[in-house]
Amino acid sequence: MATIDQQSATEPLPSVVTVAHVVYALHTFAIVVGIVGSPTVIGSFLGSVPSIIAVILNYVKRGDARGTWVDSHYRWQIRTFWFALLWFVIAVLVIAVLGIVLIGIPIGIAILIAVTLWLIYRIARGWLRLRDRRPMYV
Repeated sequence: MATIDQQSATEPLPSVVTVAHVVYALHTFAIVVGIVGSPTVIGSFLGSVPSIIAVILNYVKRGDARGTWVDSHYRWQIRTFWFALLWFVIAVLVIAVLGIVLIGIPIGIAILIAVTLWLIYRIARGWLRLRDRRPMYV
């Protein structure tokens, strides 16, 4: 398997870079929709059409990015989506199981807030590194 330094020597197709920008834009749009109009940012991120299209684009175009520095962005974007889903499920389970004794509600809300901040960080950091034509270290 190639290292990041070897991958950065291979220049990706322009369409691969464009798709990575589009995916970051779609995820950003989903986050903004979550901030201004949805009950939770993470719910908007995971359940909105833009984010679902974004993750599908990641999987469809991932093969074209292999062997280039952009491949790390595709992995970063895919992992961001799936880890957000994992933490969302954990938060919902905490609220459902421990909500009966009321301790689960603040813990679940804290998890949702933490994941929201983490999502904003992941999308912003990734998009800035893509703009600078730098790989993600995942």
